[in-house]
Amino acid sequence: MARQSRLIVPNQPYHVIQRGNDRQPIFREPADYQRFLMWLKESARFYEVAIHAYVLMPNHLHLLVTPANDTGLALMMQKVGRFYVPWFNHKYERTGGLFEGRFRTSLIDTDRYFLTCSRYIELNPVRAHLAPAPGEYPWSSYAHHAGVRHDALVTEHMLYWGLGNTPFQREAAYIDLIQQGLSAEEVDFITTSILKNQPLGSDAFKAELERKTRRQILPAKRGRPFSPKIPPLPQP
Repeated sequence: MARQSRLIVPNQPYHVIQRGNDRQPIFREPADYQRFLMWLKESARFYEVAIHAYVLMPNHLHLLVTPANDTGLALMMQKVGRFYVPWFNHKYERTGGLFEGRFRTSLIDTDRYFLTCSRYIELNPVRAHLAPAPGEYPWSSYAHHAGVRHDALVTEHMLYWGLGNTPFQREAAYIDLIQQGLSAEEVDFITTSILKNQPLGSDAFKAELERKTRRQILPAKRGRPFSPKIPPLPQP
C-alpha cells in the first residue's frame, strides 16, 4: 500500500522530530552540533522555513517550524541530511543511514499549543536529565528566548512577541512560562501526537482541518457502515 503523503499546510506551525537510526547517537561532540546547526540555518533560509524553537539531543532532534509552502519543510530536511550524514560518516568512519526513516511531523493548533510546544522542546534536556535547567543545555533555542544570547537560526513567532512590548518583557514572560513547567498530561499529549504524525489540537480543531484539507484526521468510527433496512417488495 502506498504511504500517505504528509499533511503540510503552508504558514502553519509544525512540531518536527528526527531520530537516530536504532536510537544511536547522531551527535557525539560539540563540532557535530555546530555543523548541523550551520547547515540547518542555510537550508531553512533557502527553502523559506521559519525555525521558532529547536533542541538537538544526542540521538534525536526537535524543531518548531513554519514552512512558507507545502514542499519546503521536506526539502530542508533532505538538504541537511545530504550534507550532514556523509560528513558524519566520514568523520567517524561509519557507513549507512544515520536517521530513522522519515522525520515525523505534527501540525499545531497555534493559539492553544504553540508556546506549550516550544516549552516542551526546550525542556527536553531537563526531562532527559542532561541538564538541571534549560539554560544549562547549549544546543537549544532557550538561550535566545531568555535573552542570554542572540541566535540567528531563530525566527521569533508573533505569539512570542505577544508576551511583552519590549525584549526584556518578552524574555521575562517566557522564562516565567518555562519555570511553570508542563504537566504530565501535556507532555504525553505532545509526545503521542508527534510520534503518530497527528495534529496537536482538540477534536474540533482536527475536524476543521479535515474539512479544509479533505483528509481523514480523526479516527474512523468502528464497525460496518450503517445500512438502512429496505422492506421486501410485495408479492404479486
